[in-house]
Amino acid sequence: MRVFVTGVKGQLGHDVMNELAKRGHEGIGVDIEEMDITDAESVRKVITEANPDVVIHCAAWTAVDLAEDDDKKEKVHQVNAVGTENIAKVCHDLDCKMIYISTDYVFDGQGTRPWEPDDERHPLNVYGQTKCEGELAVEKWVKKFYIVRIAWVFGVNGKNFIKTMLNLGKTHDHLTVVDDQVGSPTYTYDLSRLLVDMAEKENYGRYHATNEGLCSWYEFACEIFKQAAEIDPAYGKVSVSPVSSDQYPAKAKRPSNSRMSKEKLTENGFEKLPTWQDALHRYLREIEF
Repeated sequence: MRVFVTGVKGQLGHDVMNELAKRGHEGIGVDIEEMDITDAESVRKVITEANPDVVIHCAAWTAVDLAEDDDKKEKVHQVNAVGTENIAKVCHDLDCKMIYISTDYVFDGQGTRPWEPDDERHPLNVYGQTKCEGELAVEKWVKKFYIVRIAWVFGVNGKNFIKTMLNLGKTHDHLTVVDDQVGSPTYTYDLSRLLVDMAEKENYGRYHATNEGLCSWYEFACEIFKQAAEIDPAYGKVSVSPVSSDQYPAKAKRPSNSRMSKEKLTENGFEKLPTWQDALHRYLREIEF
């Protein structure tokens, strides 16, 4: 199977390429240097030459607060909405599968009920709106599509909440973290295995895929320091206090409810991801800190 992967320098694209190689599939990875997704001609030329069976589209604008700046909004739209549509049109013409990585930010983040894959989309911010537009483009153009929504992502490649906490823990004995946003972390290593499972099957549609179990950012931070202290006892001195989101004003509105239902995975023969605590345990042994 030939699989074309965008955004290979990011946390997820990097792991997807490794998983494809492990299973003996041919991964063709690109980043902005090889293909600017906002350039329709470039997208058509590069993907058509690769002639893949599947495109896994990981590339995206993910700087959520920066996306709110007036001088960045059009760029974010070009990358997340137009870029995705450019890819979707080529997948349509080549009649190949497309897996689009999306986000819980397509929902309004209200209430406490876990979001179902087919719930109505009401994005809260520019990032969520442009990812929603990307979803609509995929649904419009591609017959054989997967839309996979993820949240709170961490991987070996790139920046993430865990690395931020570990770095702060080196210089601070006490930290405050918000406790009124609830969701599930997603380890890119675990997610990449699911994405390749999806590429191998034909149970198309919208799915949610995060590690099992729920936590607030505060609870996530507490567990990070607890587990990190098992490796480096110096982290045992770091204490964390819960605070509300309004004490951390951010440019982009954040969802308080990022709970996502993953029952559809099981119903369609896919394995759910391991618990987030288990994922964290493995991840801390993969990175240097």
